[in-house]
Formats: sequence, structure tokens, C-alpha cells
Amino acid sequence: MERFAFIIHPIDARRDVARKYPVARYLPVPCIEWFLKRHRPLCVAHVTGVRSVVGPEAEGWFIGCPLTPRQFLSLPVEDVYAKLVECGRIAEDLGARIIGLGAFTSVVGDGGATVASRLRIPVTTGNSYTVATAVQGAVRGADLMGVHLPQAMAAIVGATGSIGATCAVMLGRLVGHLVLVGRDRVRLEALADRIRPSLSTPTSVATDIADGLRNADVVITVSSATEAIVLPQHVKRGAVVCDVARPRDVSIAVARERDDVLVIEGGLVRVPGAMQCTSASSGKPFSFGFPPGTAYACMSETMALALEGRYESFTLGKDVSVEQADELARLCDKHGFALDGFRSFERALSYDEVAAIRQRAGRPAS
Repeated sequence: MERFAFIIHPIDARRDVARKYPVARYLPVPCIEWFLKRHRPLCVAHVTGVRSVVGPEAEGWFIGCPLTPRQFLSLPVEDVYAKLVECGRIAEDLGARIIGLGAFTSVVGDGGATVASRLRIPVTTGNSYTVATAVQGAVRGADLMGVHLPQAMAAIVGATGSIGATCAVMLGRLVGHLVLVGRDRVRLEALADRIRPSLSTPTSVATDIADGLRNADVVITVSSATEAIVLPQHVKRGAVVCDVARPRDVSIAVARERDDVLVIEGGLVRVPGAMQCTSASSGKPFSFGFPPGTAYACMSETMALALEGRYESFTLGKDVSVEQADELARLCDKHGFALDGFRSFERALSYDEVAAIRQRAGRPAS
């Protein structure tokens, strides 16, 4: 039996904390965060039934880190590291042989490198499979929205970052035109010059987000902005926008005001086997907000590495290469992980809802 652990944390303070402490739904968010800051990490769930299609089986544990996204970004980084290392120590004691970082735990500081240096087990951020599934999700979304990729324009927002550059190459293999969007034209031009030899796709650059997205049929946005930068007026009718950034690049106003645009966070991943999550305290079913049997891509990377017996810090730091993303995609395919659906602003999105967006965009049903 292979063993893994994965760190989770509350995304929405009231909603997520109220699952364990119902009174939280009535409290001000600063009060909840005050409580969380003084709370210690703990094992919140036991995961069983993760079974590869080629044989191996794994069990794992979700370790709860009691910090919200705002706290991850505002607290002193050493305070955050201390919480994450404590999570790792709990995982070690439980017998986990690798631990994955979820959501904002992989964003803070140096992308897991310091945490890994302070633990006895390897750490992975999950970003390799996150990138791979972001591209897969954008491609699937384009297909469902009636976008013909070989003739489509794709834009990468935050292209000069390591993840953005990787997404640019992976998506650039498939589309008719690629636009690299960022703040620094010199860096954008240097990136374009570097990746053009590996692509047959015409590639241009834009420093104004409105210019970069105006004609884009597919957008992957991975900037390091601290507030939303993709607004309703920026996005083309019928476009697919995959937001991989944390904090989010896409304003919630896009979902509210543009019902002709598909905004996704990447993909829901179907986990092989019959995954079950039970509360560590009560033994009752435990939900982290996903449909049964599905998981985040970063969770799936941790599980796949465990099933493969590759107990190594596969994705660490801020950089993700095309080779890493391709390798994790192959590894996950081997063990039976597969893209299963979409999430949009923390909510599962049905294919009927996608079909309705396509109809409002004026594209005929397939």
C-alpha cells in the first residue's frame, strides 16, 4: 500500500470553517481568521480506495492548515512556513511518504522548497499536473464551446512567468495564433523569440490586457497580480478563459455579467478506483467541495506519484517545465486519472451549463 498526504485549507472562511464549526457562518471573517491563526493544523480526513488501473493502491490523509488565502498572503512568511511544516510532521507521523501542497500553500514563499528542506518526506506543489490539466481543460472547453483550435487565437496572461511560458508552449502547439500578454515588452519579446523555434504558430505580444484578449478565443491566465485583472469588457464573446492564478486573475464580475463566456479554473480530475474520504474525527463522509471520486489536479499529482512509488519532490519551487508537465500527464494517464469536468469560481460546472453558455454565445450546438 502506497501512502501520501495532502495539505488543504479553507478557501472561503465562513463556508469552509462552518463545515466543522457551524457557528462560523454567523461570525465576521476577521473573527474567524483570528481563531484560525491560533488553531493548530490537524488531520481532517482519511482517503482510501485510490487504485491505479495497472494495479497499485494508495491511501492518504488530508491535513488541514488553518489559514485563509488572505492570511497566506499577509502573514509573515516564517509564520506560514511553521504551519506548513507542522502539517508535514503530522503526515510523517501518519506514515505518508510524500506530501502535496494545495491551493495557496503552493503559492506562498518559495513554492515548497523551504518546507521540503525541513521535512523528512518529499514535497510536491502539484503544479506540473495543474499546468497540464489547465491546457487540457482549455482544449476541452474550446471543443465544447465550438472553438476550432487550429484557426483560433489563444492568449496567455502572465506569459513571462515560468508557468505562463510553459502554458504558452503547450497551447501554442495547437492553435492558429498565440498572444503573449504581460507588463514588460522586452521580456515578452525575449520569450517570443525563445519559443518561436519550437512552434509553427505565429506569435505576438501585448502589454495591454484589453488589446491582448480582444480577439482571443482561448485564454489561460497565470499572472502574479494581487487583484483581478481580467474584467468583463476584456473578453471576447464565446471565449474560454482558464484561470490558473492564485489570487484569481478573473474578476467574479465576468461570471456575473458575461453569460456568453466560459470561465474555468482548470479541470476536475477523475481519480482511479473508488476514492472515499472520511472525517478523521467522526468517521463520516468528508467533502472538500468536489463531486465524489474527483479531485484537484494538484491532489492528483500527489496521488499519482505515490501510486508510481516515485517518492520525490517532483514539482518544487516556482518553475514548471514543459517536460515536467508532459511527464506528469503521461504518468496520470498511465494510472487512470482523467479530466472529468470543470469548476468555475469554486463551483462544479455541468456540461448542460456549458452548452447553455455556448448557445448564448451564438454558436450552434454540436
